[in-house]
Amino acid sequence: MKTLVLVEHEGGAVKDATLPAVTAASKLGEVHLLVVGEGVGSVADAAAKIAGVGKVHVADDAAYAHELAENVAPLVAQLMAHHDAFLAPATSHGKDIAPRVAALLDVMQISDILSVEGDDIFTRPIYAGNAIATVQSSDAKKVITVRGTAFEKAAREGGSGMIEKVGSTGDKGLSNFVGAELSKSERPELTSAKVIVSGGRAFQNSENFHSMLDPLADKLGAGVGASRAAVDAGYAPNDYQVGQTGKIVAPEVYIAIGISGAIQHLAGMKDSKTIIAINKDEDAPIFQVADIGLVGDLFKIVPELTGKL
Repeated sequence: MKTLVLVEHEGGAVKDATLPAVTAASKLGEVHLLVVGEGVGSVADAAAKIAGVGKVHVADDAAYAHELAENVAPLVAQLMAHHDAFLAPATSHGKDIAPRVAALLDVMQISDILSVEGDDIFTRPIYAGNAIATVQSSDAKKVITVRGTAFEKAAREGGSGMIEKVGSTGDKGLSNFVGAELSKSERPELTSAKVIVSGGRAFQNSENFHSMLDPLADKLGAGVGASRAAVDAGYAPNDYQVGQTGKIVAPEVYIAIGISGAIQHLAGMKDSKTIIAINKDEDAPIFQVADIGLVGDLFKIVPELTGKL
């Protein structure tokens, strides 16, 4: 099988989210990558070095400057004439493009896969991860999104893929880029952070959330996350949200503070290597998945913990 993997990139570099998708693709067959954008020569060079990559298709055109899904999907559908499977990371970007590709190819999308069991057999989570379904696709062309926490990251070095330019399918005129409001932080991005400190609704307000969590995260070199309840209450921005409707993470250490452990939150972080929970309710569901649990008042524990680091 020939697979085509969508490369996510930013600032001229390949994003970590791409690497697990490459690993998943390698289990299906020959791995080809697709780099889409404007002025993406450095991205293509970096992508070609990823271990296991045979070829890198590069679509460099002004129509792809902002990688609008309405423009990218027709290009992918065209390239699928010579590929058997299209894989994209299960990120907001991948989830934007993959369904459109599936629709153009008139096939069923296989979402959020956890493993590759065969050329057409995969596992994926259902019921917020409480059950794992094994699915088999009879479609000739496969369109798949890959849960990044389920696969090892492919090595960034060691490959020698051939770079091949592909023609643009042009601007379809279905959408326009208006602007982007991006949050900037010196802390690690959630999906690539080795340590994450997350806060819940128990912080009571945004001021408490940031004044207590930020210093702790800075001392640990950690990313900052939040439960959906905390985000809905306005304590933290949307890109902090961890959970089924937020970001799926699996850091070395996940510290959940003032988070009860709702099922949709657990779905986003239960694959973490070590889970530490701090909550005043000893019956909170979070303690059922925690490796280390501390029952107590976070307003006393967090400052004390930060002070001793």
